[in-house]
Amino acid sequence: MAKRKPLTSVLIKPSGPDCNLNCTYCFYLKKSEMFHKSTVHRMSPEVQEELIQQVLEQSGEYVAFAWQGGEPTLMGLDFFKRAIELEKKYGRNQSVGNGLQTNGLLLNKEWAVFLKQYDWLVGISLDGPEHIHNRYRFDKGQKGTHKRVEGNAIMLMQEGVSANAMCCVTSYSVQFPEELYNYYKSIGYNYMQFIPIVETDKDDPKKAAPFSVTAVDYGNFLIKLFDLWIADFKDGVPTTSIRHFESVFYSYVGLQAPECTMMKECGPYVVVEHNGNVYGCDFFVEPQWKLGNIMHDKVINLLNSKTLHNFGCGKAMLSRECRQCNWLHSCYGGCIKDRIKDPEDHKQPRFCIAYKMFFQHADPTLKLLAQQWKEQQTAQKNTLQKGSVYNAFDDFMGKF
Repeated sequence: MAKRKPLTSVLIKPSGPDCNLNCTYCFYLKKSEMFHKSTVHRMSPEVQEELIQQVLEQSGEYVAFAWQGGEPTLMGLDFFKRAIELEKKYGRNQSVGNGLQTNGLLLNKEWAVFLKQYDWLVGISLDGPEHIHNRYRFDKGQKGTHKRVEGNAIMLMQEGVSANAMCCVTSYSVQFPEELYNYYKSIGYNYMQFIPIVETDKDDPKKAAPFSVTAVDYGNFLIKLFDLWIADFKDGVPTTSIRHFESVFYSYVGLQAPECTMMKECGPYVVVEHNGNVYGCDFFVEPQWKLGNIMHDKVINLLNSKTLHNFGCGKAMLSRECRQCNWLHSCYGGCIKDRIKDPEDHKQPRFCIAYKMFFQHADPTLKLLAQQWKEQQTAQKNTLQKGSVYNAFDDFMGKF
């Protein structure tokens, strides 16, 4: 019998698919078709309270709320102030984390004061310098948004908010790894996340959309980015944080990667839509993968449901070539979404070649870093429990 999964995090979409942008590559805007009874989608106070109460009552010592969209700031700041009050009301001396993923347009100093006061981690969607960001990230008037987003991103840094940059890697931006990396550093963003974009072509469902990044290009992108990251190490410790590389490194020291795309199976968290519907992944907010609704079901039971178990097991359905690959335990085929969004080849994960290119290049360095980390633990006569090992790893990698 499978071990029951603990509730450690939830991804929440309080404004559903609603957004004040109209990005070319966005996959979530069309989810509004699922909630057609209203053109505006907002989480009610009743759903918000039920969600927070359930999560805090059913989780352990630590739990994280990740507020995402659509665009979550459309809820207004008072919604999130109430979230803090509800967390205080229902908390049981737990460590509670909050994260906000935002396009940045509605942020101002009042938001920054709140985010700083309650130590929220903010991910701001900023695709790079103007010529890259404005390639695909438009407002409802089809105007570029770079100047406004960059200004608010810099404002967050100036106000002392913990923030990182999230970059969607497209067929265009993949050409500029060095420019992207140096750009983020130049505006004070030393914590970076790069997400490869793959979507099905809306005009030809038999192939990927033209803005989708190819495997070879993504492989070269990762290699260049890795070399830039390593070159910025100081005294054996990174001075910048790139989520993908740090997730990979977990596997090199015998720990499970925290990034779900690099886990053996999907399903370590649940997604809660604005109306309380629960799903196993925000890439699969679809009727057939609905787990239940928090107004009628317990979140912990939905996390451990047969439906989510079956969904998660689908990730491990890999070809013989994948199962025999030297890099399987550091990759596990990547995100299952990328296999489905690319109709041209279901036999192999879309980024199989990219990962092979990257690991062949980075493996010697990653092994050396892993050995240094292990020696550090031995020198300290470390007999830590697993949770402490994770903390020690984070300290080693210099993460906030």
